Amino acid sequence: MQVIDTEIPAVKRVIPKRHGDDRGWFSEVYRADLLAEHGIANAFVQDNQSFSAPAGTIRGLHFQVAPNAQAKLVRVLAGAILDVAVDLRSDSPSYGRHVAVRLDATGGEQLFVPAGFAHGFCTLEPDTMVAYKVD
Repeated sequence: MQVIDTEIPAVKRVIPKRHGDDRGWFSEVYRADLLAEHGIANAFVQDNQSFSAPAGTIRGLHFQVAPNAQAKLVRVLAGAILDVAVDLRSDSPSYGRHVAVRLDATGGEQLFVPAGFAHGFCTLEPDTMVAYKVD
């Protein structure tokens, strides 16, 4: 698993390694110990999933304020999205800036969105399914 900082270092791209053969592939999509080594030590307590039939569906921008702020680890199970995180932390040097990343089921890449960020996405393909962990 590879973890890469984005233009806003608190938002991270998580790229699981896929081990393939003639049957398909296997991938570890979440490993607490490895993610903690890269600063993602959140205690995820809930898994969410959404399905959007048409391409161009917009979901978000959603955010929660303290004490109910949530971090998210987002991945696409089918289709593709443009995933966006906007820094709403008023004391942050990147306040008001955003990160936009294409995520798709083919690559399996994930995006970690920390608490204090608004999050949303636009589906790029029909029949897109998104799953995300929240803390």
